[in-house]
Amino acid sequence: MSNEGKKVRVHYTGTLDDGTKFDSSHDRNEPIEFTVLAGMMIPGFDRAVADMQVGETKTVRIPAAEAYGEVDPSAVHTVPLAQLPGAENCEVGQRVMLGGPGGMPMSAVVTAKDDEAITFDMNHELAGKALTFEITLVEVLDEA
Repeated sequence: MSNEGKKVRVHYTGTLDDGTKFDSSHDRNEPIEFTVLAGMMIPGFDRAVADMQVGETKTVRIPAAEAYGEVDPSAVHTVPLAQLPGAENCEVGQRVMLGGPGGMPMSAVVTAKDDEAITFDMNHELAGKALTFEITLVEVLDEA
């Protein structure tokens, strides 16, 4: 029985290959709610939940391509400091919000800076990483 198109609630813990936890619904004491295979979740997570039963727990390792994608070199931009007032105060490693297409805010990390220019990486912080999730299907909220 497929959960495709159904609204579900799941608890999960996400870890990197080195065992580092990057997110967990358990830490918030609140399962997440989403519609299965509706594009609300990363593809590998969505597919993992599609065939689960209520109460079932499974562990899945999702390759980067089915998670937040591979690192995209075109998402790394170097800008002259003179074009970004205030950028001289940014530090390497700092996460900042930049104006993206249509004025949408985009998160970026400062990856380099010198007296002339600053480099921003706008890839998702988990891009290029395989992710492992332990997922428990808590409930199916509707039978779509």
